[in-house]
Amino acid sequence: MREILIADDDAGLRQSLQLALQAAGYGVRVAAHGGEAFALQSAKPADVLITDIFMPESDGFEAIDRFRSEFPATKIVVMSGDAKRAKREYLPVAELIGVDATLKKPFKLHDLLQTLKAFETPA
Repeated sequence: MREILIADDDAGLRQSLQLALQAAGYGVRVAAHGGEAFALQSAKPADVLITDIFMPESDGFEAIDRFRSEFPATKIVVMSGDAKRAKREYLPVAELIGVDATLKKPFKLHDLLQTLKAFETPA
């Protein structure tokens, strides 16, 4: 597992994660929303999708649904911040629909790298 696709509407976070993961040896592509991530995945599949939940145009739940149906082997990591917008926690919902891991923003890079490393370890 070396190719990662990041979907988040926060350009600064996308860039930070891209640089950090590239420095860790991963190939990384970025998208501003779920629809863009799906288009990138269709052109060249990544091993892991790291997606935010709340994004304009196409949110994380739409991306999860499309990736699960079209690219079932792709690991999915969902990240989300506090629930001020919706007054509800959505990471447990993501777990219920079968994502591979969740990270609550802000998270430490170490935690993301450990999550990715766990995907590489044979079960």
